[in-house]
Amino acid sequence: MSVPVLEMKKISKSFYGTQVLKDIDLTVAKGEIHCLVGENGAGKSTLMNILFGMSVIANTGGYDGEILINGKPVLFESPKAAIEAGIGMVHQEFMLLPGFTVTENIKLNREDTKPNVFSKVFGKKLETLDRKKMSADARAALDKLGMNIEEWVTVEGLPVGYLQFVEIAREIDKEGLQLLVLDEPTAVLTESEAEQFLEVIQRLAESGISILFITHRLDEVMAVADNITILKDGELVRSGPTESFTIAQIAELMVGRRIDTSARIGGDRPKATKEKVLEIRDLRVDMPGERLRGIDLDVYKGEILGIGGLAGHGKIALANGIMGLYPSRGQVLYEGGELPLNNPREALNRGIAFVSEDRRGVGLVLEDSIANNIVLTSMQIQNKFLKPGPFKLKDQKKIIEHALESIERFDIRCTGPDQIVRRLSGGNQQKVCIARAFTQNPKLFFVSEPTRGIDVGAKARVLELIVELNRMGVTVVITSSELAELRSISDRIAIIYEGRLSGILAPDAPDVAYGLLMAGKSLEEVGVSEGTTN
Repeated sequence: MSVPVLEMKKISKSFYGTQVLKDIDLTVAKGEIHCLVGENGAGKSTLMNILFGMSVIANTGGYDGEILINGKPVLFESPKAAIEAGIGMVHQEFMLLPGFTVTENIKLNREDTKPNVFSKVFGKKLETLDRKKMSADARAALDKLGMNIEEWVTVEGLPVGYLQFVEIAREIDKEGLQLLVLDEPTAVLTESEAEQFLEVIQRLAESGISILFITHRLDEVMAVADNITILKDGELVRSGPTESFTIAQIAELMVGRRIDTSARIGGDRPKATKEKVLEIRDLRVDMPGERLRGIDLDVYKGEILGIGGLAGHGKIALANGIMGLYPSRGQVLYEGGELPLNNPREALNRGIAFVSEDRRGVGLVLEDSIANNIVLTSMQIQNKFLKPGPFKLKDQKKIIEHALESIERFDIRCTGPDQIVRRLSGGNQQKVCIARAFTQNPKLFFVSEPTRGIDVGAKARVLELIVELNRMGVTVVITSSELAELRSISDRIAIIYEGRLSGILAPDAPDVAYGLLMAGKSLEEVGVSEGTTN
């Protein structure tokens, strides 16, 4: 039996006293496609950071356990060491330079050079780029991926799918690549691009390159994986050959956990009414990687409606589409009247607030102050915090007063209202986003992934703030990849699968029901009744 390319044995990791990985074992054979699955927060990214020698691991006390490459123990102190050992990684966030060409990105920091008159006298540093060799290498890598793109075109403006393939081309161009780690690579791809991508990784595996594939899309897992490892809450749940699993089993193992419903946040909230505040009919949203393909859903006045589902199935497109951030079609009735789609200003004018899942890219003006971020929407849409008179001049005194009140109310840890938002922690940035929503005095509040990337203490406070807003009479639609989070505050939870509504469950519905709905089963197949407002 051949020696595995990768063995990770009894890997454990703690961050500041909180254990995030416990005794994880992972083995990947030569030429194998191994899928690593688990909910957000399961520990997948931390495990890969350990494997790739990321500085965040060493800077927080290192890890316990052992890593073997081709049977030999290794200790990677940097990504450079991992790369030299034949490990490549394609991250969720693109690592390309927009103004550079495809070839320049593929060969970045590994450029081929050739001698000239000056270099022969003054040394190798004065050698010139060997564009012919670089072009040939880039072409060979692109051809392996079946990409007919011109190798000297600038990457800026290329479709997202092409960018993903350029990232992979860069990795397979590296000498001695043995293991390629792919972190949610299809999340930004269209269906046809994703199909092409899966064909590519199968070809790479056939050529002898091992693939460690991290994804939430369980149909892709079943289509290409040789083996599957499932993590939950930092622990190994199960690992084995793909044929020993069904999609429903994987989904249940990923999301199943005991929920103490007595510990629900805000259990003393007033009951929702049967009055429909939002009626959604055949809503289709063209959001790359998260498309909605026609959804019908009613939202009742005063409720907290949770929107759940695995990544890439369309759950975050619901709020983004209604708020006009991505092209949408269908019908949305708000308070009985038509809400125009593709019109963000009109949604805000009608009293709808939105906290985006992308707080740094969409939710905040990072280089502006806390005070200005909190009042920005209210000032622009509702003409608040402006001095009386013909000219729209900011009332700086009122802005600062309101910001100081918000900082105290929302426990924003900062040096003061003038602090630049970029310098805040993720949890405090999220509190600024929610403070801005409160400032709008909305009637309907959409909030997406409110606790993504923030610490445990901040998570609890953010959820309490959402419940507090609901207590004030605001209807809340919360989208989250954290099922336990949805079950802790929601009245009902709608599960989205492949861009459509799979079903609606009560927060205390059985774990298996959630797992099956997230795997595409219907309520009838699951054998439970639809969740209703309390």
